[in-house]
Amino acid sequence: MRHRSRRSSRSIREGTSRLADTYNRGTGRRKNAIARVRLQPGEGRITVNEKDPLAYLGRRVLEMAALAPLRVTNTQRKFDISVKVVGGGNSGQAGAIAHGIARALINFDPDFRPVLKKAGLLTRDARMKERKKYGLKRARKAPQYTKR
Repeated sequence: MRHRSRRSSRSIREGTSRLADTYNRGTGRRKNAIARVRLQPGEGRITVNEKDPLAYLGRRVLEMAALAPLRVTNTQRKFDISVKVVGGGNSGQAGAIAHGIARALINFDPDFRPVLKKAGLLTRDARMKERKKYGLKRARKAPQYTKR
């Protein structure tokens, strides 16, 4: 059985990480996508998986959906945001990014909560893909019925 070195476990226990104090973090989820968001005061630079949001998501509509929490709280040019998102498709990832940014904004300033809540950006959308059932082609599509 392997053990962690003493140095790394001690620094974790003591909480000596310098980055922990400067970032506000938020985790967003939608469908099968998970977005880890780091937010800090800055001049409005936003990266999603080391790319520009429009370049990563591919469509302006998805970019606007992902950055909706900033628009609602009027903080478009006030934060530098770094997002790591995995799983799901484009739409799910955009929703996960929006959810993560909203949560990070609340960590930064709890006064944003009523505005974000009213816009519906704090609620985790629980809709998931329905599973395929045996005897069917998809979740609900049955094979064509033949009379004879």
